[in-house]
Amino acid sequence: MTDVAVAESGGLKEFYRAMNPPERKAFWACAGGWGFDGLDFTIYPLVIGTIMTLWGVPAGLAGLAATSTLLASALGGWLAGYCSDRFGRVRTLQVCILWFSVCTLLCSIAQNFEQLLIFRTLLGIGFGGEWAAGAVLMGETIRAQYRGRALGCVQSSWSLGWGGAVLLQAVAFTLFEPEVAWRAMFVFGFFPAIFLLIYIHRNVEEPPIAVRARAQAATVGRPPIWEIFSPAHLRTTLLASLALTGAQGGYYTITTWLPTYLKNDRGVTVVGSTGYIALLILGGFIGYLVGAWVSDKYGRRLLFLIFSLGAMIMAVVYTQLNLSPILLFLLGFPLGFFSTGYYAGTGAFLTELFPTRLRGSGQGFCFSFGRGIGALFPTLVGFLSASFELGNAMAAFAVIAYGTFFLTAFALPETKGRVLEPAVQGA
Repeated sequence: MTDVAVAESGGLKEFYRAMNPPERKAFWACAGGWGFDGLDFTIYPLVIGTIMTLWGVPAGLAGLAATSTLLASALGGWLAGYCSDRFGRVRTLQVCILWFSVCTLLCSIAQNFEQLLIFRTLLGIGFGGEWAAGAVLMGETIRAQYRGRALGCVQSSWSLGWGGAVLLQAVAFTLFEPEVAWRAMFVFGFFPAIFLLIYIHRNVEEPPIAVRARAQAATVGRPPIWEIFSPAHLRTTLLASLALTGAQGGYYTITTWLPTYLKNDRGVTVVGSTGYIALLILGGFIGYLVGAWVSDKYGRRLLFLIFSLGAMIMAVVYTQLNLSPILLFLLGFPLGFFSTGYYAGTGAFLTELFPTRLRGSGQGFCFSFGRGIGALFPTLVGFLSASFELGNAMAAFAVIAYGTFFLTAFALPETKGRVLEPAVQGA
């Protein structure tokens, strides 16, 4: 099947069959990175209730650990994006994976909440950097005809990592007492990434377009890290950053507090909540795949509009209506579908917004800025829940976040099918 036929078919299988070996190797490397990212990051939201009980940590302070991870990831993402422009996409990706894996292991030996807060904050640097380096690596390696589907499918591995964390929680809390189980989860989060690092070192090559851009920069001068704020790029940078703030603020509001909401407001046990979270994750996984197809078939902007509106509605329905246990269980699927699926288009969209020599910096900053500001939402929800019901706090911030994402999507350009070329100095 030709590239044109693949692009027109809109299929999820055909594009993979049409990929060449370098594209496939980058695909699996980045899928593994996002999967382990999802596993390591999600461990804390799953054990937050246990840590609050064991160490007597109030909700607002417990939420601060989630926020500090995301704030640090904002810095890590921007720095990793800049480093990927300067030192290479593959090398930066490897460093970031090693960083967040080691920090995950350190979390397992924390003796108090202050130490855990420090380790989680450090973890965020590598966590944010992995996305930035991996997304630009994928965006430049995969051809324009199916860039959205490839990146969307890669991002779906986050749900697999999330699901792995939930399965790990069920096993750990079944085999061990709570004070040991949460530590065991962090220990396990370290080891799989070592095998991924070996795979990347042996198989993944730097995209030729990035090699040419760095060679050009060595001749004519490297762009400063702040050039994405120059008049030529300022509007794009600001709008994309605001859109990603809404997208991530809503996502982290739901995923950080949903396990605690099920336990405290709905009376679901830690082990009993596994089924609820599993259906949420399944919805997210399917949302990624559908979002990837929509992104390439109908465009990035329509994907953002449909899914942000759906996520807003589902967040309100899930937390505000007096649902029966069976309905609460079943509605986890559409909640996960809409609150996650729009991520399928973000990587391709940000890749296509910036010229090659600024792509790492621009993509890293916009996604990371959105993650940093969106990171405030879990903490604010935690503090607000001291005066209001947790479900009400979650709904309020979800509406603000997804509403912002919906509105800014109208102001953003459509980038579907844009071919990437090395930019000349000053472009």
